[in-house]
Amino acid sequence: MTKDTRIDIQVFTAIGMLVAGVGLSIAGFIVPPTGEIADSVLMFTAQCLVYAGSALGINVYINSKFSDIKKQLTKTAPQDETNQ
Repeated sequence: MTKDTRIDIQVFTAIGMLVAGVGLSIAGFIVPPTGEIADSVLMFTAQCLVYAGSALGINVYINSKFSDIKKQLTKTAPQDETNQ
């Protein structure tokens, strides 16, 4: 699995979970008793939000850490050795 494929899967599953959570929340308002959401619907919506945040947040965190490491390595790496 390539890196792009993995990122695409993370993004699509996060979007799918957001759509599912919002859709179930809206359905909770529509079905009887109207305007009242069950605790299980709220719990599912919260879990969808947590999953989406973690799926997208982990990727951002890892990319920022790798870029920090790369910057540190380029600072400490010897410059052009042919000029010495």
